[in-house]
Amino acid sequence: MTRVGLLGYGIAGRVFHAPLISSTEGMDLVAIATADPGRQAQARAAHPDAAIVTADELFELDLDLVVVATPNRTHVEYARRAIEKGVAVVVDKPFAPTSAQAGELVAAAEAAGVPLTVFQNRRWDSDFLTVREVLGKLGEVRRFESRFERWIPEIWDNWREFGDPGEAGGLLYDLGAHLVDQALQLFGPVKSVYAELDRRRPGAQVDDDVFVALTHENGVRSHLWANAHAAHHGPRFRLLGSEGAFEISGLDGQEDALDAGRRPTDADWGREDRTGRLGVLDESAEVAVEPGAYQSFYAEVQAGRVPVDPRSAVDALRVIEAAFLSAHENRVVTL
Repeated sequence: MTRVGLLGYGIAGRVFHAPLISSTEGMDLVAIATADPGRQAQARAAHPDAAIVTADELFELDLDLVVVATPNRTHVEYARRAIEKGVAVVVDKPFAPTSAQAGELVAAAEAAGVPLTVFQNRRWDSDFLTVREVLGKLGEVRRFESRFERWIPEIWDNWREFGDPGEAGGLLYDLGAHLVDQALQLFGPVKSVYAELDRRRPGAQVDDDVFVALTHENGVRSHLWANAHAAHHGPRFRLLGSEGAFEISGLDGQEDALDAGRRPTDADWGREDRTGRLGVLDESAEVAVEPGAYQSFYAEVQAGRVPVDPRSAVDALRVIEAAFLSAHENRVVTL
């Protein structure tokens, strides 16, 4: 059995990591570290066989894998501690507040011979997997559009809304980490970045309205949106190619299913009735979405493989930093 220690039991730890780890054959969630009494109670109820400990106590345990699902400001510290102990580590996104810190972690892990990966779970979203399937039917892809739009008109009392740069808060770091990662996975390296970042809600300390335009080295242009106050949502994905287009709306349902207590061991896990449209105007046809597969991430880890190359997360952070610079200086930034 792979003995796993989980740092953090907020949304990331409670909804994603703990259920997915517990559902992975060969993994044993032996400890959960959280300082919040309410979350400690939740963790005990949901995972009665796991010890509820402090972060320092977790690092004293005999573990095979440490999962860092704490606030962004602590990712580097805890990942480094795991690497120094020689224990494999999973870090939630964003990997680090800066690409320089992320690169240092990658170098430290490589020097120590410690497996290191980043939880880019939305590579296994149903709609993204469907995009991968239809990509070859579009001819030469010329434009890729991707959106995460929500309706959250009130500001949360949460570190993601705090203005201290050390928190790495705001939508560009949060949802943008997925948007940028998916664009890079599909179309490769970026040569230039243009971005518009705004704070629309009264009292907002961080960006809550994001637009990023990427020009990839292969000529594809990616247009990425993230918004916390969109009362109507645009398509999740739209791809325009020389021989047709693909469009799909809505969101992958795995997060809601996990939050509701369902697990990847369920027979119909990841399956949706949602469809996209593929083709040219009136000749387009409905395309059923591929089943979502968040369970694949930890299955790969358990098999001794690295499901997400951490260097890809460094590349994504460089794009995010270029987007911040572009928005601040109102110019296109060349990478």
